[in-house]
This record gives sequence, C-alpha cells and structure tokens, in this order.
Amino acid sequence: MLAFASKTCGAAASTSGRSLAQDLARAVTGVSSRSYHKNVVDHYDKPRNVGSFDKTDPNVGTGLVGAPACGDVMKLQIKVDADGNIVDSCFKTFGCGSAIASSSVATEWIKGKPVEDVMTIKNSDIAKHLSLPPVKLHCSMLAEDAIKAAVKDWKAKQGKGESPKLQAQSAST
Repeated sequence: MLAFASKTCGAAASTSGRSLAQDLARAVTGVSSRSYHKNVVDHYDKPRNVGSFDKTDPNVGTGLVGAPACGDVMKLQIKVDADGNIVDSCFKTFGCGSAIASSSVATEWIKGKPVEDVMTIKNSDIAKHLSLPPVKLHCSMLAEDAIKAAVKDWKAKQGKGESPKLQAQSAST
C-alpha cells in the first residue's frame, strides 16, 4: 500500500464508520488494519508534524532517505535554535503506513531535544514502540537514517561537518 502523509490524511473519514486508513488497508491488501498495532494505526490515521521547512534556512537540517527495495521515500526536517536544541520537526513520506507512522513518531521524539541526543535514537526503539513486524523494520531504519541525515545537514550549514551532497561531490572528483 502506498500513501502520502498530508495534513488532511488524518481528517478524512470514511462513510462506513471505519477510518480512511482501515478502508485503504482493506481495499488494497484485503487485510483489516486490525493486523497493525494501535500505535501504527494512530500515527497513520493522525500523522503528527507533516509539512516542510525552507531547506535554505541555516537553522533547518534536511534528511532525505529512501528504500529502493520497496520505494519508500522519507524527508525529515529539523529546526534548531542557537543552543543546539531541536525546536521543531516535520516530515513528508511516500510509503506504507509503517513508514508514515515511523516518520511521525520520529518527529515527535526529537522535538525539544539537543541535536546530539537525537543521534542516540535507534530504529529498534521506533520499531518496538510501533510493534513493527520484521518485514517492516526497514521503515524504522529509514526514520533513524533520516534523523541522522537531517542532523548532518544542519551541522554542515553551521560549519560543523560536511553535508552529504558535498561528500558525494568530493568523492566523484
């Protein structure tokens, strides 16, 4: 199932009394969303922090990651204050419900934390919180990778590290 988290995703309601996520899961896979843990369904039905920041803002770090095997793409952004604390975060994800839920959880967990502290968030923590099955662990791995990429991008803008784009350019020369 492919889905795009948008600001209207959680607001849509089905006419059958079930959520849009439940109807989509049933229509696309033939499986009820009851096979997903309640935390996945909650973050899929009502994703938190969907949106974008201006990537040219020096206080914004952007992490863009993807999983070629399944086609999921996740963009996670952080907004950092002068003290190095993440004051806001947002995401846009093209992918399954588990990828959207992983993005939503990640943005909630990193808000208000120092940049260095969020580097300790592991995909296994996200997977455990969402009770992801082994076949969906790559979704939580994307979230961890997106956090690290966003921090790396922010540090590069602060002169504290090299951005992934610059690394790729220097590796190809």
